[in-house]
Amino acid sequence: MKIKSLLFIIPLSLMLPLASASAAAHKDRSSLPIAIKANELAADNKGKTAIFSGKVVAKQGDITIYADRLTINYGDKKSDVEKIEADGNVRIVQENRIGTASHAVYESKQGRITLTGNPKIMQGADTMTGNTITYFIDEDRSEVSSGAGRPVEVVIHPTGKKGNAGTR
Repeated sequence: MKIKSLLFIIPLSLMLPLASASAAAHKDRSSLPIAIKANELAADNKGKTAIFSGKVVAKQGDITIYADRLTINYGDKKSDVEKIEADGNVRIVQENRIGTASHAVYESKQGRITLTGNPKIMQGADTMTGNTITYFIDEDRSEVSSGAGRPVEVVIHPTGKKGNAGTR
């Protein structure tokens, strides 16, 4: 099945901005510390990876990532995080915005976060779903693609109105 891509330029208030306002302003997220809690850690210095598993909670600035497993790939210095992959019950929270998926990849150098596996972004009653949701942090731009029988769907409620599931 051919995957159709649909590009949305969505205001920050309608999209899960997975970077804090201060980080987006100066585009240097790498200067913010990352605090991670988990049941277990397996580090491979030669492979330049750290795998956290079991009730993982990672926090950087005002962003919190929850997952069953978090894999960090780093450069020559352990403080140079190149890529973070979250797997299993992924939930990314910033203020009143929540993104969920079964898998997420954050590529810091590209300023890109990709959600797959039933990705959904919610802010209040507003929602966005698709097959893949990619958010380009520095550009405040997102791409949502359909595929495998899952169309892109965006529900935006008028200001001041609350949406309830199952009602019209």
